[in-house]
Amino acid sequence: MGRAFQNRKESMAKTSDQNARVYSKYSREIYVCAKQGGAEPESNLALRSLMDRAKRDQVPAHVIQKALDKAQGGAGEDFAVARYEGYGPGNVMVIVDCLTDNPNRTFGEVRQCFVKTKSKIGTEGSVMHMFDHSAIFVFKSDDEEGALEALMMADVDVTDIEHEDGKITVFAPQTDYFKAKQALQEHFGDIEFEVDEIQFVPKVMTPISGEDLEMFEKFLDMANDQDDVQNIYHNAEY
Repeated sequence: MGRAFQNRKESMAKTSDQNARVYSKYSREIYVCAKQGGAEPESNLALRSLMDRAKRDQVPAHVIQKALDKAQGGAGEDFAVARYEGYGPGNVMVIVDCLTDNPNRTFGEVRQCFVKTKSKIGTEGSVMHMFDHSAIFVFKSDDEEGALEALMMADVDVTDIEHEDGKITVFAPQTDYFKAKQALQEHFGDIEFEVDEIQFVPKVMTPISGEDLEMFEKFLDMANDQDDVQNIYHNAEY
């Protein structure tokens, strides 16, 4: 790929314990999205996209429904977004996105992930400028020209489009997410997205190996084990 991004499906947990963490993260995100924008996917486009992604990642229907029911119940936790930036082993740039009901606890837990892997947590904006906040769509097709034309006609500011091994990858600003998705759906009809989400995409990659790679993998394992951590973005190349 010309531009690296995290393919969550490839990095999805294989053991039952890891799967449980994946389900928990989706459950929390669905709950927050439904509570903020309503629990009806027909009227809450962000929720509909999130539910589609959860289903693709094989999150059980009862987990999704429980999160929706909890949001409709009115009571429950009050989660807020918390984002931390810093440098991991080998000077890799890292962004850690969290949903938390206790920012002090979450900061302490994430900070320990940095400290225990000889990494350095930074201030807000310390590495963010080296990432693009992008909407990403990956789907099977050879009609790159048609995809680009449909996106341009919908006034989507396409930042990159790639065609490789029978798949098209589209990058657009995160503000154009819904516009881009609708344009692709209207052009291709019954389209099945392999990737359909908003991510922080690194502008440059940092190769790491040896001890740095081992320590970085430890950092990822520690951070992913934290209940409040939703996503980790980085520019490590290995």
